[in-house]
Parts: sequence; C-alpha cells; structure tokens
Amino acid sequence: MNHAPTLPPPALAQHTVAIVQVRSVLQGAVHQGLDVAPLLARAGIPPALLASPLARVSHTQYALLLRALRRATRSELWGLTARPLPVGSFGQCAARLVHCATLGEALRAGFAFHHLLIDDFTARLQVQGGPDGLARVQIVRRAPFNPRLDYAQKAFMLFGFGLASWLVARRVPLVAVDYTEPQAGSDTSRVYQAPIRHDQPHPGFTFEARWLDLPVVQNPQSLREFLARAPGNLLIKYRDPGSVTERIRRLLRRHLGGEMPSLEDVGEALAMTPQTLRRRLRDEGRGYQALKDDLRRDAAIALLAQPELPLIEVAARVGFSEASTFHRAFKKWCGVAPGEYRHTRLNGN
Repeated sequence: MNHAPTLPPPALAQHTVAIVQVRSVLQGAVHQGLDVAPLLARAGIPPALLASPLARVSHTQYALLLRALRRATRSELWGLTARPLPVGSFGQCAARLVHCATLGEALRAGFAFHHLLIDDFTARLQVQGGPDGLARVQIVRRAPFNPRLDYAQKAFMLFGFGLASWLVARRVPLVAVDYTEPQAGSDTSRVYQAPIRHDQPHPGFTFEARWLDLPVVQNPQSLREFLARAPGNLLIKYRDPGSVTERIRRLLRRHLGGEMPSLEDVGEALAMTPQTLRRRLRDEGRGYQALKDDLRRDAAIALLAQPELPLIEVAARVGFSEASTFHRAFKKWCGVAPGEYRHTRLNGN
C-alpha cells in the first residue's frame, strides 16, 4: 500500500452504542417513576442526547448507566420485566455454571435457573440434526408484548451469548441471529457478526451443535474477576478480534488521518481476493464502506470529547481535509453538527 499511516490514540478504536439503546434501557426506570437525569449524570450522558436519534455514546458510558440502573431499579434487568430480577442473581447463576462440564450443560442450567425468576419470557435450547446439526437458542415470550419486554429479551440474549463466550473462553461462531422485527437495527449485524433473519417468531441465535461439547474452562477464581468487570465486559465479549470485520477495522485505524486503502489494498494485506473479502464481510453482516464510516464516526465522537482540539483538527484526524465536508458527514452520522454534539457532550445539557 502507498498510504502513509497516521496512528490515532488507542481509545479511537472503541465501538460506540446507539442512543436508541440508551432510551430503550431507560424504559424500566421510567415505568417505575424514577428520575432518569441523575442516572444519566452518573454515566456521563447528557440528557439532550436522548433527543438526537442518531447520537452515540461510548461502551463505558453505557456500562456505567447499566450499573446505575441496576442499583436504582433493584433489578438485574433494570426494571424492564414485570417482576424485578433480583440483584445478585446473575452472579449466583454464573457461580453455578463454572462447575458445568460443557457449554451445552451450562446453557441448559442457566436457562433453567432464570426460568424460575423471570415470568415474562423463557430461554430454550433446541438441537436439530444431532451432534452434526444445529443448536438454536430461542427467547420465547410468556407475557403480552410491550417495548420494555422486547428490549429485556434482546438484552438477555446478548448477555447470555456473552456469558457463554466467556465460559468457554472463545466466541462461538453464529450461523444466524433471529429478530422479530421486519428490519433490525443497523448495529445488530456488527454486534453478532452473523446474518440477521427478520420477521422470526422468536428472537434467538443459531450455531453448529458441535460447539455444545466445548469444555467450560472458567472457575470460581476467574469468576470473581469477571463479575468485577461486568457488565462492560459482556458488551464487548461478542467481538471476535480475529473476524474479518475487526481485522479490517484495526488496519483502517492506521490510515484514519489520511486516504483510506481500497478494498483491493485491504485484500492484499489480508491475503484475500476482493471477492472473498466481500463475501466474508457479507457473512459477518457488514460492508466495506459502512466499516469506514463507522470507524470515522466513532473516532470523531472520541475526539470531540477533547475540548482542546479545534474542530478543524478533529476533521483532519479522521481523514477530512475540508471542515465543511466533515460537518456534513458527521451530521449524517449523528443527526447534529459536530460543534453542537461537542457542546452537548461537554456541557451535559
């Protein structure tokens, strides 16, 4: 490649969380009549961002919000379910699962544990075609639909997948992810790095049944460290550093301040043909242009949190030679101009 790399700070590699996730997880607190402003303040999230549909927050901010909501609602699912999921139940369940022999045993034990605590939905593991077939996890609703419950199901599914990945110390490759909506959110494919099937009767995910025989390698000692870092570690556990998507993202970071490499250049660096690269990205639910846009957007959000950086410098660091071009691109990504986004983030209003 002929592009001169510009290395940004490591923080610029962090993914961000859509503001719709923040609004969704606050539903339980709102339903309980709690004032969400102090909860947002503890997470460093300006309330004004809630009114910007395309705004984003960092994983750290989102994880801090989950902790604040857990305390305020006295529920491991943040007040989203009809009956609060007792605080501490996640740790109690995980403590049981580290003694399981295999992933399959752990999944069944974990689902049975929560079946007794959650009235609104239940998780089921089904195996089709024997050991060489497919395993499917389905989250089946047992109560009438409402938006709070819908988000609770999705959160349970994501955290369940994250916990399963931790138990076996590797990310289990998914064949597909099911969503009940006609069209899932733009982040869904990135989160699970798998094709999304829409309009399904139940949310869930499918993987090769042979992974159920993976041994559980965690123990009570590693569990203590894991719980100390929860829930932030569960938010990123799904990411596979070896996936094509993440490998390309790391490669693109080195060129963030200049001209991005072409798909052909990336294929050469990864020893793949452009056709193979497109197919692998499609299998992981992403496109090359979307990857470039996401990286620039996440880096710009991180840089805008540094008040000493002029906007023209932020624009240059994410690869824009013209401030006006950066202005238009950022507004397309986040719904507001970069100056307004910075003001809202730094002033907390």
